[in-house]
Amino acid sequence: MNLLVVMKQTFDTEEKIIIEQGQIKDDGAEFIINPYDEYAVEEAIKLRDEWGGEVTVITVGPARAESALRTALAMGADRAVIVSDEHIVDGDGHTISKVLAAVIKDRAFDLILAGNMSIDHGAAQVGPRLAEELGIAHVAAVTEINIKDSVATVIRDVEGDSEAIEVPLPLLVTAQQGLNEPRYPSLPGIMKAKRKPMERLTIDDLGLNADQIAAKTVIVDQFNAPKKEAGRMLAGAPREQVKELAQLLRHEAKVV
Repeated sequence: MNLLVVMKQTFDTEEKIIIEQGQIKDDGAEFIINPYDEYAVEEAIKLRDEWGGEVTVITVGPARAESALRTALAMGADRAVIVSDEHIVDGDGHTISKVLAAVIKDRAFDLILAGNMSIDHGAAQVGPRLAEELGIAHVAAVTEINIKDSVATVIRDVEGDSEAIEVPLPLLVTAQQGLNEPRYPSLPGIMKAKRKPMERLTIDDLGLNADQIAAKTVIVDQFNAPKKEAGRMLAGAPREQVKELAQLLRHEAKVV
């Protein structure tokens, strides 16, 4: 079984994020594999171990994104592909899906896995857009995958409920939290990752030009969420607290 994982390197949202002139400052930022993509990598490795074949991890981004691919290789993926080009620096979901489709279209695959969304932008567009570009079915927010006789039975999260769907391969799925527990790279895995193949491409290699992958959207501003004011504790008997709360809601919060 040939499994492809499309993944992204994102900044760690648990670390301090600095925004200057409406743009996130890369200097000093910590970068990691998008957590939802880790579920996709783990599931691909498990399916490879069950069915045989290869896992190829693919990313579109700056040269530093190679470190995310190396981590995926250390987890157990077999090979990696990175597309870096100045024309994709300001790309959006349209840009990335176009480039990924160009990478994948001439490769043999049975299943493509992606994260449900990225934690930096959270648009959840690349997976569905890529499936549309390739002309294959896709199922989003998947929490379980079973394959038999070239048919995938997948369970997807539907706002807290579950939905079971049967879809013939080839197929693209996006991984939701709960699909699995991603492994940590072992020391032998890290050493092996250094020797695994890494293919480096540009849009010229893919037969694309800047106009074909030009972004359809523009981020006009980014800013930190406003700091929340400290909470206020009400004292006194319950009757007095209720009376004070009603006054606060009416005169300060002005919600009643």
